[in-house]
Amino acid sequence: MDIHPGAARPTVANAEVIAWVAKELRARGERMTGPRTAVLTALGEDPGHLTVEDVVAAVAAVDSSVHRSSVYRALEALCELGVVQHIHLSHGTTAYHLSSIEGPHPHAQCVRCGVVRDLPPHLLDDVAVHLATDLRFTLDATHVALSGLCAACSETDASSPETPIIATHLH
Repeated sequence: MDIHPGAARPTVANAEVIAWVAKELRARGERMTGPRTAVLTALGEDPGHLTVEDVVAAVAAVDSSVHRSSVYRALEALCELGVVQHIHLSHGTTAYHLSSIEGPHPHAQCVRCGVVRDLPPHLLDDVAVHLATDLRFTLDATHVALSGLCAACSETDASSPETPIIATHLH
């Protein structure tokens, strides 16, 4: 597999991904460590958005010799490389997952059930253009999750006459 900087990144932490990350790290003067391999393997086995505690537990299942602080350092290095994306969820929680082939992308989180959904990478492009043009503000919507109600929770609200549906309007 010939992957070069800027090329599409694989999304499953298999041998090809680990080899690609090792190559990218070497190009930066860094090396592929056991903890980095364990973190990639753990994230590749769970397609969800994992808290750091989830990652630590998953890494322990992969390699019990990896210390918690090594997991934190590995996550930081892999985020800097762009192969892992971190997002800030409600109440200050941070979640991690392997980046998609398109790269970093926005997310949505249900305020009721907590489900986190990946959003299309270019979903907020029009908003970013508006902010840049009108406010000279550069948007980076890849580190936070938009809040709202998922379809299931919205349906629950709609079917319950005693629960008002809350609409928000920007002024």
